[in-house]
Amino acid sequence: MKSTATVRFQDCDPFNHLNNSKYIDYMVNAREDQIMEHYGLNIYQYAQETGMSWVVGSNQIAYLKPALLMEKVLIESQLLSYSEKELRVEVRMLNTDGTQLKALMWISFIAFNIATARIAEHEDRMMQLFEAVVHPIDNISNFESRIAQIRASQKKIK
Repeated sequence: MKSTATVRFQDCDPFNHLNNSKYIDYMVNAREDQIMEHYGLNIYQYAQETGMSWVVGSNQIAYLKPALLMEKVLIESQLLSYSEKELRVEVRMLNTDGTQLKALMWISFIAFNIATARIAEHEDRMMQLFEAVVHPIDNISNFESRIAQIRASQKKIK
């Protein structure tokens, strides 16, 4: 899934680079919008109707090239893996033509029952959705290997 965003002044550091913490905001917001647009899933409405949602278990992010003030960026995301209680998502921020990777993030989302405030299992309909849209990356099992793969492929391009 893909969408675009413009790097805004209030989100930049004194060097006109997107602030490190704001990459997470841009990437998570893009993922939420993409899920709604592509799957028709409003996660906030889903939480109200079912009492189920997701919490972030962990983030791993690599900052590879700066995103600059007023630059339009392309944000891509995909579901890498899922289980009864967890989702692993990769989000990439690139220049608009997709030739320069600016940041890569893996997010672990944990299924969460709001009423009990405990980790829960995904509903069957969510598991069916995940099965239909999961897009793993071949032969990559951890974040460090993924970054190494990307760096190696960028060297081949030069």
